[in-house]
Amino acid sequence: MRITVLGKSPSWQDVGGACSGYLVQDGATTVLVDCGNGVFGKLREHADYLDVDAVVISHMHADHTLDLVPYAYALTYSPRQQPLPVGGHAGREVPARPALHVPPGAGETLRQICSAWNCPGLVENAFNLHEYEPGGAVAIGGLVFRFGLVPHYIPTYAIRITAGGGTGPSVTYGADCSPNDEIVAFAQGTDLLILEATLARPERSGIRGHLTGLEAGDHARRAGVGRLVVTHIPDEIDQQLAREDAERAFGGPTDLAAEGAVFEL
Repeated sequence: MRITVLGKSPSWQDVGGACSGYLVQDGATTVLVDCGNGVFGKLREHADYLDVDAVVISHMHADHTLDLVPYAYALTYSPRQQPLPVGGHAGREVPARPALHVPPGAGETLRQICSAWNCPGLVENAFNLHEYEPGGAVAIGGLVFRFGLVPHYIPTYAIRITAGGGTGPSVTYGADCSPNDEIVAFAQGTDLLILEATLARPERSGIRGHLTGLEAGDHARRAGVGRLVVTHIPDEIDQQLAREDAERAFGGPTDLAAEGAVFEL
């Protein structure tokens, strides 16, 4: 299993970067996990978007979903998707329609978003949309995706991906979350944990929604994971310091989720 970081920015993009998006490949299977702003262009640098088997979404914040819109437009209007020859392309009798696995209720959210410009069915017509069950599992090729609820500002699901039909190595993506025990239990023993370390220091007031580097490392230590990758860190703070904080709290190998970075299991 090969994981490529397409975007790691928080809710605003780094200079030249993209928000959350991770390309997961295993043999002939290609899956995009999250599709935040800027991710579709980054995807095209690494894979043909028509060859993606599925897109899996952790939660419905814009920095994890916004590029579903340009992706849907490409699937709808690309010359390669048309039934007749267009622009030198031979035409395609059956257009590509990747699966789109989203949290409960997300289908209606996407319809409301696209209704703003009178195109409510854009995303669900371009993709084969499914709403996954909390605590459930979805098989895509030889990969098994499991979903665990974690605390954030809106319903959010960590995603554990296991190769070998569910018996091989695993990577857990924590999505966005506040300090919690749920991700520790859900990620227990995973080979690779991708966990946000958005904050240089905890929020001063209000509901917690994100982790610091130290907190990310502590969660990884308690989960007994093999390796930690910290992500969702803005480029305005010292990212190496965030990595060092996480590594110190974790006590194990820790990497930064730099765009274009590749992790293999």
